[in-house]
Amino acid sequence: MQEQKHVVIIGNGVAGITAARHIRKKSNCEITIISGETDYFFSRTALMYVYMGHMEFEHTQPYENWFWVKNKINLIKGWVKSIDFESKKLTIKDQASVVYDTLIIATGSISNKFGWPGQEAVGVSGLYSKQDLDYISEQTRSIKRAVIVGGGLIGIELAEMLHSRKIQVTFLVRETSFWNLVLPKEESEMINQEIRDHQIDLRLETELKNIITDTNNCVTGIVTNKGEEIDCQFVGLTVGVSPNVKWLEDSGLVIRKGVCVNEFLETNIPDVYAIGDCAEHQNPPAGRRPVEQVWYTGRMMGETVARTITGDKTAYSPGIWFNSAKFFNIEYQTYGQVKPQLETGQEQFLWQSEDSKKSLRIVFNEKYMTVVGVNVMGMRMRHEVWDGWIANGCKMNFVLANLEQANFDPEFYKTHEYSIREKFNQEFDYMPIENGKPSLIKRFFA
Repeated sequence: MQEQKHVVIIGNGVAGITAARHIRKKSNCEITIISGETDYFFSRTALMYVYMGHMEFEHTQPYENWFWVKNKINLIKGWVKSIDFESKKLTIKDQASVVYDTLIIATGSISNKFGWPGQEAVGVSGLYSKQDLDYISEQTRSIKRAVIVGGGLIGIELAEMLHSRKIQVTFLVRETSFWNLVLPKEESEMINQEIRDHQIDLRLETELKNIITDTNNCVTGIVTNKGEEIDCQFVGLTVGVSPNVKWLEDSGLVIRKGVCVNEFLETNIPDVYAIGDCAEHQNPPAGRRPVEQVWYTGRMMGETVARTITGDKTAYSPGIWFNSAKFFNIEYQTYGQVKPQLETGQEQFLWQSEDSKKSLRIVFNEKYMTVVGVNVMGMRMRHEVWDGWIANGCKMNFVLANLEQANFDPEFYKTHEYSIREKFNQEFDYMPIENGKPSLIKRFFA
């Protein structure tokens, strides 16, 4: 056990809570978590299902309320106004100050706003916090039409939420195709069609110019950059999120987009760390971005910083990139590096189902045929299998010969391995090699 000290964590999202849990496992430190958002930790990705009536908010909380007392983790509900790093003291709005020995900043993200006229009107909201959920629930209770601005993951979640209540939705996407800065052309077009199949009015290459309000400052419509007026009673601003660090400006912390940290998640101030959405890596691991606002990276950072604080100094090493999402009825998984456009020295294979609701894209090294990334649409595959194949530099012949190992639920869904291999062999030559394993070699055209 380490000597007792007071660890204070600002933020009760997955990053902060993971840090607290692992610090408790490894030490007898006094632990205090401060958050003004909710009394207890909840699963942020489940907020949409609360709105849709699939669960109550209490069901989004992974731990019973007694968990915190049992594990001697103090919870304070309140908003931190300021930090005095010299005296190691936090000032909390309407509450007594708190003194720390070690501080972890895990304040997450806030929804972006870009200065549109009317963006502060009644009936305008992002979708990130529990407060956002409550506000959206109230403002959309009896409306007929909504406009969503921004074609990312939060935008399509909000579209599904509103659609579930039979609210007409117009979806403004600045790009030529949905999420085409992330997805290759075929996957992006698949999602375009899925959105339209759910009677969502998808407007590509269209941006918000301003929000129209009445004399009570309530939303009555919007104007697009093409001059078109669209009547609506609610506007969802889902043009991404930014690290929640504005309140820390001029505090002495080095801040760019987020709170700058080194490989050990340390800030420029001794005994102060930053993790999760609000952290910006000064020297990010190879293939990773300086700011990664993803659930699992927050969890990994929480576990990493806990090791360092309890005496086992550990560098943050997130491993192979992965992410997952759901676009109405189409599930999406990605592992490794799959860019909208192939990079030099890369080749790819794309299989699509006959109904265009499923696809598998594998990107591999053109010379050595080692797999570097995969996109899975409309199917579920096993994370640990693809992670291992990419990390170990497995070749296409091995991956395709063993594709069944990656199938997450073969007992419940029609499998497609035969069709996938057949499609590959229409594009690539097949040759048997030693040990009975197939070798799949790219055709060379004159």
